[in-house]
Amino acid sequence: MIIGSKLFFFKNLPSTNAEAANLLKTNDLPEGSVIYTNYQSAGKGQVDNKWESEDGKNLLISIVLYPSMINPSDQFLISMAISLGVCDFTKRYVQDCSIKWPNDIYVKNDKIAGILIENSICGDKIKKTIAGIGLNINQQKFLGDAQNPVSLSLLTGLNFDLGICLSQLTSDLDRRYKQLISENFTQIRNEYISLLYRLDEWNDYCDKSGRYKGCIKTVSENGRLQIEKQSGEIVKYSFKEVEFIL
Repeated sequence: MIIGSKLFFFKNLPSTNAEAANLLKTNDLPEGSVIYTNYQSAGKGQVDNKWESEDGKNLLISIVLYPSMINPSDQFLISMAISLGVCDFTKRYVQDCSIKWPNDIYVKNDKIAGILIENSICGDKIKKTIAGIGLNINQQKFLGDAQNPVSLSLLTGLNFDLGICLSQLTSDLDRRYKQLISENFTQIRNEYISLLYRLDEWNDYCDKSGRYKGCIKTVSENGRLQIEKQSGEIVKYSFKEVEFIL
C-alpha cells in the first residue's frame, strides 16, 4: 500500500495542504503519507475558494505523492486519478456519481467532494504533489454560500464511521494511484471522461462571450474541457474560463 502507508492526525489545522507543505520543508515524508484533521479553520478550494466543513463530521485529508513518472505536460493525469479514487469511494454508498470538470465530485446535481491538487515542478519532473480532498460524510447543515453541497449522510439517512471511511477512501485512492504509476494512462483518461458531469448533454454555460447552450464532449490530454456549441463549433477551456449554469 502506498496511499495511507503513514497517517498524521491533527485535531485541527488551518489547512491540511498547508500542513503537508510545512512538514515537507523539514521532513522527507514517505510517499502516500496522509495528513488529516477533524477541522480546518482555513480550508482551501480551487482559486482561493473556501471549503466549509463542520468539526468532526467529514473527511479532510491531504496526500503527499512523488509522481516523477508523469511529465509536467501530463500533470492533469494526477487530477484524473485522484478524482476517480474519490468517485470509487462514493460509489460504495450512492449511485449517480460524476466528476464536474476539473475535479469536483457530484452526486446527481449536488457537490459531495472537492479536490485541490498542488504540484511542485522542477525542470522536466514533477518533484512532489499534495492532493487535498474535502469529502462530506456526516454533515447535515451547510451554512456557507456554496451553491449545492450534500453529504453521504444526507443522501442515505445514515451516520458513518469516519475511521472506516478514511480506510476505504485511501484504499480506493491507492488502487488508482497504482494505475497511474503503472502508466495505465489510457484507462485513466477513458474512465475519467466517461464519468464527466453533463457529458453529451445540452446545458447552459457562460464564458467571456456570454451565455450559451453547449454539450460537453471530452477533456484534452492537457486537461482542457471541450464543449460543442449548437453551431457545431468546439470551444476549449482552461480552468475558470467557463462557468456551469446550475
